[in-house]
Formats: sequence, C-alpha cells, structure tokens
Amino acid sequence: MFTVTDLEKRYGDETAITDVSFSLEPGSLAVLVGRSGAGKTTLLRCLNDLEQSDGGSIRFDGEPLDATDVALVFQAGALLDGKSALENVLDGGLAREPLWRELVGWHAPAEKRAAIERLHAVDLDGYATRRVGDLSGGERQRVGVARALHQEPRVLLADEPVASLDPATARHVLDRLAAVVRREGVIGLVSLHQPRLADAVADRFLGLAEGRLTLDAPADDVDPDRIAEVYRD
Repeated sequence: MFTVTDLEKRYGDETAITDVSFSLEPGSLAVLVGRSGAGKTTLLRCLNDLEQSDGGSIRFDGEPLDATDVALVFQAGALLDGKSALENVLDGGLAREPLWRELVGWHAPAEKRAAIERLHAVDLDGYATRRVGDLSGGERQRVGVARALHQEPRVLLADEPVASLDPATARHVLDRLAAVVRREGVIGLVSLHQPRLADAVADRFLGLAEGRLTLDAPADDVDPDRIAEVYRD
C-alpha cells in the first residue's frame, strides 16, 4: 500500500498543497485531475522527491521509499533525441550499473534484454535502434514510460503525459500505461487535463482544487458531475 498522509508544500508564504492524504493499491492506476495551478505537478514532484515537502509523510507498506522506488514520466518526455530508444530506456537502470558502463556505452546483456522487454510492453517492438528524435510524439511518450519502468519502481508517476497528443494517440498511450501498471503490479498515478480520456483506464480518481484534495473515490463511483465539481472548486 502506498500511503500519503497530511502532505504539505509551501513556496515562501504561498501554500501549494496542504493536508493531502490518500492511499493507493499496487496494480492500480489513479488519475489526478484539477485546474492548472491546482497543485498537481507540485504533488507529483513531492512524491518523486524532486521537491522537498514541508510536512506530512510518504510511505510504502509503512516504510519510507528509496530514491529509485518512484519513477516519473515527464510531460515533455525528457528523453535524449540523439540516443536510440533502447539507449534511452537503459538510462532508467543507471542506478543499478557502474558509471563507467554508461560512459563507454556498454551495458550488461541482461539489462539490454530487460530494456527491450520494456519496449515490447509499450508496443514498440522493433524500435530499439530507432533514434528518439525521429519518433512521433506518441512513440516518444511510450519510450518515456518504458524508461521509467526500467527503473523498476514501486510507484510510477506521469505528469500530463498525453497533453500534446491527439485524442486517439493519447488513448493508446494511456492504455499501454494502464496495462503495464497492472501487469507489473506497480502503483500508477497520472495527472491529466482531459479527464474523459481516463474513463477506460482509471481505477481511482483524485481531484485537487487550490492545493487541497477534494475528490478521492473509485472510478466506478465517479461520474462527470463529480469531476466537474473539482474544476468548479
């Protein structure tokens, strides 16, 4: 169980998020919704330790998480265009390999096999040697998901991963993300500006309004009116 309790983050006198508490189960995908500026990105960055929270706790089965326990898929991908898809995915496992292997471009065969399996998991069979700079937006985002999975995290976060994609491509990326979350048994939390895209993949909805959690419910109990309330708040 992934448990967040009374999480708070301030920037000077401004409170970005406050009193945020929720719990998520392994193998499930939660979708985080809310207006721009509601605190969604701040929450994800605190969960990934890119921002130091000012209060509260983040635990997995009651214990603090290690740095590699949480992986984040960035909105813009944060990939290296000059590298191949395989090389970008391998970067997700750098914490497990000596630095010299990255410097000379050599990786253990087992790491390469695992990275190729990650690409297969997001429907990128045969893309290993393709330069990321030559891929479409949807393909790039799926490489980002594969790289995050190669970190072998307990918690997989995604910050607006389909914001720049057309609806059909966005749904495909989210389908792949949800599939790997369930197959790998990790905890998934993805923020979206288009909550209707989540209808087919979400197990739970979380809603933020002005830094406070105003919605926390199973997807089966959430209709469009409850989503709309988050944005009205």
